[in-house]
Amino acid sequence: MSRLLPAKAVPDFTIPMTDGGKFQLSQRLGDNFTLLLFYRGMHCPICKMQLRDLQRHLGDFAKRGITVVAISMDSKDRAQASAEEWGVDDLMIGYDLGEGLARDLGLYISSGRPGGTEPSIFSEPALLLVKPDQTLYFASVQSMPFTRPSLEQLLQGIDYAIESGYPARGALA
Repeated sequence: MSRLLPAKAVPDFTIPMTDGGKFQLSQRLGDNFTLLLFYRGMHCPICKMQLRDLQRHLGDFAKRGITVVAISMDSKDRAQASAEEWGVDDLMIGYDLGEGLARDLGLYISSGRPGGTEPSIFSEPALLLVKPDQTLYFASVQSMPFTRPSLEQLLQGIDYAIESGYPARGALA
């Protein structure tokens, strides 16, 4: 697993979206940040709650100049079913994140449990905040599905960062 460092470039990538379009990081960078929320997939009830919470906060992110996208390794059918069944149709949802790209982004990868509803392979949750110059500002990368970062606290931190020009931290290799 590679590890992205703050203040260093995040690899550009393009993934399909449930709305039929494409998301290319370099073409969809927000005025202040881009929030990449990586979720485990349709099988994950905690992801369902997190994406619903994210949808409730879309306006809060938008007024701060932040583009938001939720991404999984799920297939198109699973990603579309998640969007519909979870009621998160307003979110940009990307799917078919490849294992190689997930590893390049520093995500943890898991295999499905026998007899469960998990796909054979999927990424664990992560939040990446990317600056408009496509460098990493903030990363929360998890190896387990529980204890997700609070979006309210993230928004408070973003407000402070924008107002004070707070630099990316953790950039020393």
